[in-house]
Amino acid sequence: MKIENNILKHYLKNVYFITGTAYAGKSTMVRMLSERHDMICCGENYHSAISDIVAVPDVQPDLCYMKNLTDWKEFVTRTPEEYERWIYSVGREAAEFEIVELLSIARDKKVIVDTNIPIDILKEISDYHHVAAMVSPQSMSVERFFDRSDPEKQFLLSVIESCDDPEAVMANYKKGLARINSREHYDEYVNSGFFTLVREDNGKDTREYVCGLLEKHFKLI
Repeated sequence: MKIENNILKHYLKNVYFITGTAYAGKSTMVRMLSERHDMICCGENYHSAISDIVAVPDVQPDLCYMKNLTDWKEFVTRTPEEYERWIYSVGREAAEFEIVELLSIARDKKVIVDTNIPIDILKEISDYHHVAAMVSPQSMSVERFFDRSDPEKQFLLSVIESCDDPEAVMANYKKGLARINSREHYDEYVNSGFFTLVREDNGKDTREYVCGLLEKHFKLI
């Protein structure tokens, strides 16, 4: 069964998407906007509670990668090329789970989403004032990736540190991060036609300012 995009767009009219590169402030903005405007907050990987159960290897092979993972060291030692391919494939496979989840919760209340739905799909199911892209310089997205305290990233850091040659593993992992946050992917967001915010590496706290820009763009104020 195929649901036409105009139908999806109508039923997703209460959904506001924030996408982009790592360390751009997406999670922070989703949280701030949800609190200020009483929106349902869908943080990173919000779909996984369902996709972890429903995904099957013959249809969603990359979403099922974790199910067959016997050692987390295997996860952090993949080639940079394979890591990049996997990340973007997971985003595409997860898009259907995201959309169905959003259809189920967005009927009567606004929803703000930290999403990895690919740009081409967002263009089909949403519009300019419901999507924002946030990007950061590659140096920030790579070198500061583990500076955050969220459990997932700290767990990966502990796995890397437990490897036989942690420095080499970290260097390899950062090459993967660099590919995921490459200039090519950066430009895809910047040139998408969607509203785009670039995080500057100046050490200033710009959360209030950026939140205000997003509020105006999403027409929440």
